[in-house]
Amino acid sequence: MDMKKYAAEAIGTFWLTFAGCGSAVIAAGFPQVGIGLVGVSLTFGLSVVTMAYAIGHISGCHLNPAVTVGLAAGGRFPTGQILPYIIAQVAGAIVASALLYVIASGAPGFDVAKGFASNGYDAHSPGQYGLVVCFLTEVVMTMMFLFVIMGATHGKAPAGFAPLAIGLTLVMIHLVSIPVTNTSVNPARSTGPALFVGGWALAQLWLFWIAPLIGGALGGVIYRWLSEEPTGIVAGVKTA
Repeated sequence: MDMKKYAAEAIGTFWLTFAGCGSAVIAAGFPQVGIGLVGVSLTFGLSVVTMAYAIGHISGCHLNPAVTVGLAAGGRFPTGQILPYIIAQVAGAIVASALLYVIASGAPGFDVAKGFASNGYDAHSPGQYGLVVCFLTEVVMTMMFLFVIMGATHGKAPAGFAPLAIGLTLVMIHLVSIPVTNTSVNPARSTGPALFVGGWALAQLWLFWIAPLIGGALGGVIYRWLSEEPTGIVAGVKTA
């Protein structure tokens, strides 16, 4: 049962990274019909919505180390499962980035040094935002993401609508923060592309692990304080 959960997390994170980063790398800049910032934001959100309905009942559909840590901090996920979930998520993101690299490099003029949807600060922020601002943005955005996830998956929340609330929140996050950091709020999603860009992307990757993890934990703890009623574990099917 546990292996199926990890496989589901790997597949789900693969889809989020491949679709979301793929929309930025392949479609956003396509001459005349590029989908732009709004299209990329929608793609990331829709990737979560589709996977939440597909694998939510199997693994809880975290797709994100910050979500896993945040749910654990909020008392909604067993701490003993944190590491294997994160390993599965990062593996899925790396495979997705590898496939995206193969596809994107088939176009004339492709240059991975242009960013490959990596996250960055200072000179590598889309809007040239500094380190402190980027760190704060990632913490706050991830904190609110976890706050919504905790509430949407609460036992008293409207049944069946959690994937929509969570996906739409991710859309909103991207609409605000793409100009700042190219939007991470997800260390796995950041790690995959950074491995292929190398150099500055790997050097700045620390921020896109630390800030989302802090934000996720804060969101989980705050919601746990706000709503202390017992709620279900967000981990899909029970282990054997």
